[in-house]
Amino acid sequence: MSRLPQQGLVLAARGWRGAAVCKSCALRRFSIQPAQQKKIPNRYLGQPSPFTHPHLLKPGEVTPGLSQVEYALRRHKLMVLIQKEAQSVDGLDHTVILLSNPMYYMSNDIPYIFHQDTNFLYLCGFQEPDSILVLQSIPGKALPSHKSILFVPRRDPNRELWDGPRSGPDGAIALTGVDEAYPIEEFRHLVAKLKGESNMVWYDLRKPVHAELHSDYMQPLAEVKARSKNHIQAVRHLVQNLRLIKSPAEIERMKIAGRVTAEAFTETMFASKSPVDEAFLYAKFEFECRARGADILAYPPVVAGGNRSNTLHYVKNNQLIKDGELVLLDGGCEFSCYVSDITRTWPVNGRFTKPQAELYQAVLDIQKSCLSLCSPGMSLENIYSLMLSLIGQKLKDLGVLESSITDSHFFKAVRKYCPHHVGHYLGMDVHDTPDISRSLPFQPGMVITIEPGIYIPEDDARAPERFRGIGVRIEDDVVITEDAPLVLSADCPKDIYHIEQICGRSS
Repeated sequence: MSRLPQQGLVLAARGWRGAAVCKSCALRRFSIQPAQQKKIPNRYLGQPSPFTHPHLLKPGEVTPGLSQVEYALRRHKLMVLIQKEAQSVDGLDHTVILLSNPMYYMSNDIPYIFHQDTNFLYLCGFQEPDSILVLQSIPGKALPSHKSILFVPRRDPNRELWDGPRSGPDGAIALTGVDEAYPIEEFRHLVAKLKGESNMVWYDLRKPVHAELHSDYMQPLAEVKARSKNHIQAVRHLVQNLRLIKSPAEIERMKIAGRVTAEAFTETMFASKSPVDEAFLYAKFEFECRARGADILAYPPVVAGGNRSNTLHYVKNNQLIKDGELVLLDGGCEFSCYVSDITRTWPVNGRFTKPQAELYQAVLDIQKSCLSLCSPGMSLENIYSLMLSLIGQKLKDLGVLESSITDSHFFKAVRKYCPHHVGHYLGMDVHDTPDISRSLPFQPGMVITIEPGIYIPEDDARAPERFRGIGVRIEDDVVITEDAPLVLSADCPKDIYHIEQICGRSS
């Protein structure tokens, strides 16, 4: 139901579970089925809908490419995990609570572009701030049976005049397919019911994503539950376990993000004639991503010329790249809630010098070896160990490390020239599912990055002079499959010959 009964009943009048519901709601099977299909309101909502953006969303989709059924299935799977976790506390009612992000402001009433909390977004697809998603077990039915409820900002013509349309409860149900939706203020009635001993609450108390909603509603509840035998349980790790394995629909979104980013890289390489400002390449890369349909950049890109490429998270991007220098660009876009993360290194004048080519080819060989290991049963930690060994051998071959270096000093020396890991998980966030161990064996559907690098600062007196001031990283996005790894960024050129051809200076 989208609103409380017109007869004036409120949730508190009969108790939350006694609130009147329509016959269709009472008969609905609360599992992986979305709410009975409701017509999208003939108006703009707080996010694109099949009615207002038919070029982006098909009927039944919540976000591009992802249907109400897929979001409902995610919620069902989460409740299955909770069922397993809660086996030792049978007989309790279970309530999962996730907060949206708030709106952040750069100054006074000037907002930053809103970006939804990805755990919240993963479970319902609702993209408005100041909202709450609740998954509540159904009395008399065993988990994973549940109902899904959204608490959202009510429609307000005055605020919509300034900030744009809101979905309201009716729009939230029609768009997302949740079972019920209410104005955000009604959440207090549910909180009152959750204080009892028979209620197990699943909520991320240690890392609240919305400070105001947390302090208004969840902190008082947490203080009560702290004195209860049923303390609040974290849910973040369970959601991350679900997010780790991508569905076919998610992989299709990530294929598009990878292709868009690869094309943007190609155009940016083509435009990088020396001398060139880092800011120009930044702008060119962002333009090419956005022109191809990307929503935003996935993160502030690194556009580092010359020795600045040895600063791993260099994001000032405000200096001139001179003739004869390499540029390292680490960038990606967000396309329909999923991101890419690619790094390429190339000469701005279109031709590698001999030392640049030697170091670049060494990194490329290492990267290709690491990519070949992206198969079920391996892990990021396994590949990281191999990467360090390969980098060490290449550095010996290039004369950067002494061939006689002892085993006890070998890996310490290698980590000096590559201080970061071989990769990370990728998905709705760039560093996706950060609580999942990199030692976890790969399974089909995981998406990772592979990004070895070698960095030789210009003040490294121990390295051969010809390599000083050169930093090289090559990064691709990879889907683990039963067969060969699927490289989402395969269209992004990385062989020396292809890079020089694109830059128009092939020998």
